[in-house]
Amino acid sequence: MKVFLAFLIITNLATFIAYGVDKRKAVKDRWRIPEKTLLLLGLMFGSVGQLLGMKVFRHKTNKWYFWFCGMLSFALQAVIIYYFYTKILV
Repeated sequence: MKVFLAFLIITNLATFIAYGVDKRKAVKDRWRIPEKTLLLLGLMFGSVGQLLGMKVFRHKTNKWYFWFCGMLSFALQAVIIYYFYTKILV
């Protein structure tokens, strides 16, 4: 369980940082992180970092598919974590 929790923290922190870096690069008109990469980070158990990064950095908030993918992946991840916790650990 500790390994999985560490994985969640690292993944969400990396996703949050990626959104911050991409926003900074967007403001400075530099090379950007591809949208596919940002979405994939959210789908790989980084949905909390994705949604927080979007909110804090006000980045990609006008793109409906970022909100949709973030909320959908958050819901799916919550179900997976709940199932893992109730069926396997208890």
